[in-house]
Amino acid sequence: MDKLSKNNNSQCSRCGGSELISDPENGETVCSKCGLVIEDDTVDMGPEWRAFTPTERNNRQRTGLGMSYTLYDKGLSTVFKGNRDAYGNLLKDDIRIKMDRLRRYDNRSKFDETWRRNLSIAMAELDRMTTALHLPQNIKEQSAFLYRKALKLDLIRGRSIDAFVSASIYAVCRQNNLPRPLKTISKLSTREHGEIARTYRLVLREMNLKMPIDDPMKFIPSIASKLNLKRDTEQMAIEILVSAKKRNGLSGKDPRGLAAAALYMACIKNDDKRIQKAVADAAGTTEVTLRNRLRGLEKAVRDFNMPDQAVKV
Repeated sequence: MDKLSKNNNSQCSRCGGSELISDPENGETVCSKCGLVIEDDTVDMGPEWRAFTPTERNNRQRTGLGMSYTLYDKGLSTVFKGNRDAYGNLLKDDIRIKMDRLRRYDNRSKFDETWRRNLSIAMAELDRMTTALHLPQNIKEQSAFLYRKALKLDLIRGRSIDAFVSASIYAVCRQNNLPRPLKTISKLSTREHGEIARTYRLVLREMNLKMPIDDPMKFIPSIASKLNLKRDTEQMAIEILVSAKKRNGLSGKDPRGLAAAALYMACIKNDDKRIQKAVADAAGTTEVTLRNRLRGLEKAVRDFNMPDQAVKV
């Protein structure tokens, strides 16, 4: 009886009961109240084979990879591969020559159209960039979808493919609040920082994308990791930013500069001191910006529980 399951999708035609029991082993659906057999030819949509280990299950799968936007053909292309037939026997010479000819025709037909060649180059660059940036699969899929949308809108004509790939990655990271600065993406790209920035602004303008405002708290872990700070210091920096946010002290300021200033303030409070240059370099900002943001944070969190002595800037 452990294989039986309740089916609440229909009603019994005799008593009107809604609790039906499905028995996949016998292929029957029975009413739990009156015992009427509603259906006796239920089709099991699962596989007809059994697998007891993940290795067996993978070996017995009859399908390939699912559809993916990161592949230029979405993973739905045909493949001519191997010199053996379905029984494992070597093909005859005339059949092998014919299959080689078909393979060449198939490969040529895939790249006859310009957009296919474009996607082939772009998806290879996207795979390289996302691997170097350690981005998850969902970010990679969204970046590929955004690039395909730009290609469909004919925005890439006359412009760099690599720049659009980098801009798409940065836009998706911004949408998902993933801390990947444009400078880091530009260093890994084959194009210049200025060109990628212009392409990113073009994508926002033409596709009417609205980007969320960066929260300085999302940059705290990466900066603290570079400075090798204690966990208490990192937590205190987040508390400082939360307190300043309640007093509207974060509006209109560079989030990285605010994160660096909060960490520097927390370092002094927690006796985990770092010099200003080290903190500014880890945040990718300047010492002047760090000092300016520090003054603003001190004013915003004046009532915050800080040490008696003022922080010297």
